[in-house]
Amino acid sequence: MDRRTEWFVPGFGSERFRIGVGLLFLPYTGMVLSFTVIGSMLAPSIHWDRVAAIVVIYFLALGVGAHALDAVGSRAAKPWGEVFTRLQLWGIAAASLVAAYAIGIWYMALYAPLLWPIAIAEGFFVLAYNLEWFGGRFHGDSWFAFSWGALPVLAGYVLQANAISASALLVAAAMALLGLVEIRASRPYKELRRSMAAGGVTDATQAGHLEAILKSLSGGVIALAAGMLAFRLWG
Repeated sequence: MDRRTEWFVPGFGSERFRIGVGLLFLPYTGMVLSFTVIGSMLAPSIHWDRVAAIVVIYFLALGVGAHALDAVGSRAAKPWGEVFTRLQLWGIAAASLVAAYAIGIWYMALYAPLLWPIAIAEGFFVLAYNLEWFGGRFHGDSWFAFSWGALPVLAGYVLQANAISASALLVAAAMALLGLVEIRASRPYKELRRSMAAGGVTDATQAGHLEAILKSLSGGVIALAAGMLAFRLWG
């Protein structure tokens, strides 16, 4: 399946630029970054440098690193073509993960040691989910919702407060459910597009419905995070 025609891939620029942006899966990455902001905004007091830090950490670790590893470990045949070699993808993943953990370790050492269990768990899922370790056991929808829905919310809150609260746990559960909706819509959408590209099923209407769900969901979560951010900034 050629993913260069996906709705989140820009239609302008060089092929290398288009693939580079496409590999970031920006709407879905935006959802996860929004989860970290939502978690941060739940804290009693806000340290704005830590809000920025958790967003940068997850952008590097998920937006860049995890998606580069996903391109390496994907069972689909070269969904992004030959623009980036496996060695380049490994290098991109390694550099982004090292940078993300360097920032995270600095903040955990100084302010939020309780973040360590989340950091370790997310590191495991970055590898186990995207490289489909253990026969793909951790590549399922529930693990996706937990690792990229619930944990980012908790990471944002813990980095602020170095604590866990009932409200943070409840919101983390809610965002995990939204993550579950996203992956449950994304998988059949991808299969439909693959079938259409291969000349098989041509249910463009169903694919359009699923694409609308994905656009609305990602946009809604990002708007929610922006609203919570605005509330804490300006009341």
